[in-house]
This record gives sequence, C-alpha cells and structure tokens, in this order.
Amino acid sequence: MDRGMDMATALRDLSVTDDVLTQAEKDQLDRDGYLPLKGVLSAEEVSEINKRLAELTAAEGDRAGLEVHQEKGADRLADLVNKDPMFEVCFSHPRVLAAMHHVLGEFKLSSLNSRAALPGEGHQALHADFGHPVEPGAYEVCNSIWLLDDFTPENGATRVVPGSHRRGTMPSDEMADPADAHPDQIQLTGRAGTVVIFNSHLWHGGTQNNTDQPRRAMHSYFALRHLPQQLDQQAYLRVETYKRLTPAQRFMLDVTGTD
Repeated sequence: MDRGMDMATALRDLSVTDDVLTQAEKDQLDRDGYLPLKGVLSAEEVSEINKRLAELTAAEGDRAGLEVHQEKGADRLADLVNKDPMFEVCFSHPRVLAAMHHVLGEFKLSSLNSRAALPGEGHQALHADFGHPVEPGAYEVCNSIWLLDDFTPENGATRVVPGSHRRGTMPSDEMADPADAHPDQIQLTGRAGTVVIFNSHLWHGGTQNNTDQPRRAMHSYFALRHLPQQLDQQAYLRVETYKRLTPAQRFMLDVTGTD
C-alpha cells in the first residue's frame, strides 16, 4: 500500500466510476442481496483459469487449500493472489469493485480462493459469512462467485434466500435445520464467465452436485478495511507479487512493501 493512496484514488486508478453499475443494478443488489454480472470473463479466460487451477491442485496435493480451509467433497485452493497474475482480475475488475464499494464503502480483499464441488458432494447448510446478524445497511463483508462452469440446478449451483441480508437474523434463528430447503430459496444459475456479487450477510449455501463433473468457481471475498482478513495478505505476500502489483492493487490487498 503506497503512501498517499486512498480508496477514492485506488478506485479511480482501477477505472471504477459512478456509472460502472447502473442504478437498476445497484437497486437489485440492495433489494435482493445479489447481482449477476454476465460476461466478465471470456470463454478463453475461463479455460485458462481452469487449466491453471487444475495444475495448482495437482501440485499442492493434500495441502491444497490449507492456508484457509479444506472441505470434504470439494477441491479447494487458497492464496490465489500469489499463485498467478491471471487471478489479479478478481480484485481489480471495475464492475466487481464498484459493487463492493456500493455495499461496503471502504473495503479490502479478505481472501481469494477457489472451490470445486465434486460429483455427489457440495451441499451446505444455509449460512451467512459473518458471525452475527447486522442491521440493514451496516454490512461488514461482501463476496463474489466467479463461475468457471455453467451453474445449473443439476451441478450444485449456490442457493440463496433473496433479501435475507436485511432480516437481521441468522438461518439457525428461523430454521429447525439450515441444511433443509428454504421456501424462498433460489439457485444462482448462469453461464461460465459470469460473476455473481452477493452480500455475504445473505443466507446462502452450495447444493449437491448431481453430475459426473466438478462444479468450479473462484471466490474473491471482501471486508471492511478495519476487519482482519480471512487470509492475512501481508503475511503471505511474496516479493515478486508485490513488485508486479500497481499501487491501487496493493491498496486493495492492504499490503505494504519491504523495498
């Protein structure tokens, strides 16, 4: 993070302007708690990312994802910031950053991970990505799902309860078993290359992958700047990563250099 850099300057340098999102898109994000952004990645970019994630998964073996979280029934990777420049788009894309700014105001990257729900696996209880309910508008965290396969009802597309980020409750407060289906839930289906922004206070969870192929995605997860990161970006920062990043990108990671 370079001296003199602030949120307004970083957003400007990363081409985030007031009109990057339409008013209708901002209204949908406020009302429903999620917003699909179609065509953020091209088919070629999706293919290259999937190829690189497969290489990393094979190379890391049983240590894959260990920096943050490992999960039975899913292939996970973490600390993608350090593992290839191609992943920089996940914390630099103007439309994604505009959505984060709309929800959170002053924010930073908390973690950048991938998750592939394996065949027959992937079902999660409904949950929020924060330990307690918050008042509507006082949001602390916001996530983005980068679809690396088409998300379908069959392959475990994420389910959400629209508007639940404004309820001021957690799934366990209202449901006997949050692993059950909720009467208001929908699935976030879409084409590979789409990025779905979702307020992390929104009730959500993966569903079971009933196909014979993994259902792949990346998650760039953001939080208010005063909060601890899910992965301490400064602690994991590699010198070569720092050197290739722009000052605005360093600000988004909340990192400082040693040179």
